[in-house]
Amino acid sequence: MSMPSNITIARTALDGYPDVYTPLALSTLEALAPLDGRRFELMDSRMQRRHRRAAEREHLSFLPETSVIDGTSITVADARAGRFEGAPIPHDLRRQWIQGTGPATKPRASTPVGLRNVAYALLSGADGWMFDGEDALGQVDTMSLDNLRNLKLAFAGDPLFHEVAEVVAGEMNRWAVGFHGREIIADWREQLEVTTRIFRARGLHLDDRHIAHRDGRGFSASMADAALYLANNAETLLSQNRSVVLYLPKIQTASEAAHWASILDTIEDHLSLDRGTVVAYVLVEQLEACFQLMEIRAALGRHFVGFNTGRWDYINSVSDALAWDAGFVNPNIDAITMTYGYMRVYEDRVRRSVNTPDLNGRCALWQGGMEANIPVGTAAAVDAAMKRAVSGGRREQKEGASGKWVAHWKMVHVMRPVWEEVGEDNQLGRQFPPLTYTARDGEDLRTLEVAPRTVRGARDLISVGLQYGNAFGRGFQAAALKPADFFGDDNVLYLMEDAATGEIRLSVLWEWLHKKAAFSEDDPDSGVKAGDPMTRELFMRLLEEEHAKLLRAGGNDVHDDSKTTTLPIAKAIVEAYVLEPTKAPWYIDLLNLNLNVTELSVAEERIRKFLDAFAKDGTRITRNVDFDTEK
Repeated sequence: MSMPSNITIARTALDGYPDVYTPLALSTLEALAPLDGRRFELMDSRMQRRHRRAAEREHLSFLPETSVIDGTSITVADARAGRFEGAPIPHDLRRQWIQGTGPATKPRASTPVGLRNVAYALLSGADGWMFDGEDALGQVDTMSLDNLRNLKLAFAGDPLFHEVAEVVAGEMNRWAVGFHGREIIADWREQLEVTTRIFRARGLHLDDRHIAHRDGRGFSASMADAALYLANNAETLLSQNRSVVLYLPKIQTASEAAHWASILDTIEDHLSLDRGTVVAYVLVEQLEACFQLMEIRAALGRHFVGFNTGRWDYINSVSDALAWDAGFVNPNIDAITMTYGYMRVYEDRVRRSVNTPDLNGRCALWQGGMEANIPVGTAAAVDAAMKRAVSGGRREQKEGASGKWVAHWKMVHVMRPVWEEVGEDNQLGRQFPPLTYTARDGEDLRTLEVAPRTVRGARDLISVGLQYGNAFGRGFQAAALKPADFFGDDNVLYLMEDAATGEIRLSVLWEWLHKKAAFSEDDPDSGVKAGDPMTRELFMRLLEEEHAKLLRAGGNDVHDDSKTTTLPIAKAIVEAYVLEPTKAPWYIDLLNLNLNVTELSVAEERIRKFLDAFAKDGTRITRNVDFDTEK
């Protein structure tokens, strides 16, 4: 296999995954490589805007109506009026009541073991499954390539996958009989054909760990994921009369959406696919994106099919975008539901944007938020959690969502009846007031409401933030977590958490400390009184106490071998991130920088180098510093 001329790939990856780095995949990567210069410009622009807003104490605002969306010939006015051509909704996306999400492998797993993840997904009964290459997929070793290998095998109906699926189907039915009182899979072969296959690529802010430009710069993780997934699966999906569907995360501006359109256009041309073959949902995870929703739709054009409203990532983006504003301080994060202040406004703008028709009268889909519960615990706790989950689903359905997400296959048949009771395939074209773009609209997107801010809330932020960093270092970017004080208490359920979990925990902790957030009530255990601020001393005390709880925890909650390896590194990252005067934009930057590191001294050096570089001039160290073409 010849190596592309403009990029270099680590030898272990190239030699170990010839079925992923096929000649077609390599040539697709080569075709995309020239586009990465534009990504560097866009990411630099992100940091410049962020720095300028902080320096000038400037809130986000809407784009001027007369401006042209960078990377397109479309004016902002035309985008807002729907004067652009969007995508028709493909036949296998018209009903997406329940989508599941999760990776297609496990950390350091053999192929048969990793394929179990795909089997659970495709046998779950979900209308669609977003196989994750981003927030829920670990990046240790060659896990991202295992993910892609398993999808290729499963989608092609490889005999090994069918062997795994038959066994998994039996296990799922045995669980379902105990929980639902019935089997959920009648014929496992038929069930495998039901679910729409979807893939989430990594965001533009990330570099791939196995590919670099010849000049040493990191190579776009977005382009790596899109190229390898589409080169290996597009023809198979189309031959099965399936759509080719992506989820695009972390887009902040219409200019970035236009860059994604260029990536997808280039891949389609290289693979000899008709323009618009690849369609995509956009996750609205960034506050800035909520100021440019119609512009993002227009920039993606025939690639765009819908938006998704997430919770954790969006809260994190609001906290980060307003880090400079001393008057903006979040409450406990469990108070920030989709009906809270700025979240309610965000959801409303998304549903109004997708129901604005384009030139052909086409509206777009809105996939609601994530249900992170897992139905494991005491009967009473599970029953209460499931009732809350169903109630939340009913609210989203009533508000106009065409469906929602679940983070675990066991939740599919809990949530599906919410939409089955209504029976409509989707809610395209529901009538809502048209979007407006006034100063008041911008202010509403940062609406705070009175809610608790407590020491208990701070402990939860620290505990889960630590646990997430530890799980990430072990390869589990998606993990079942809960605060350490509730270990062993089956009345408190675990939640499936991914990278957004860590991001928001650390963002809010930074916010509380550096804005001297006042607690709303007394806490006898710590001696904190209502009105007292979060201080450095209190944070360090709580950090040490929560860390000590994790060291005492049993192996089911905190693996013993992590307590002297990845957990100390997670603690060092949490401490440095929260105490640093200049807020870093991404927790995941520091986690990625320390993947496969087990020596605390090495991690501390990398953490300091990153934070110093960012504080100096906004530089983010995102390339794999351990990259070696000979390994």
